Amino acid sequence: MTDEDNNESIDNICEECKKEHESVSQNLILTGFKLCNSCRTSKTIFPI
Repeated sequence: MTDEDNNESIDNICEECKKEHESVSQNLILTGFKLCNSCRTSKTIFPI
């Protein structure tokens, strides 16, 4: 794994909505998923 690959996995871009938000890295640590707070809430309410 190169440094470029490593930097790509730590970026703050949400996997669902593709928007950049600082909560993405926080949620990655907490849940293991790269989701912003908005997408995390919607996945919690509607887990489909």
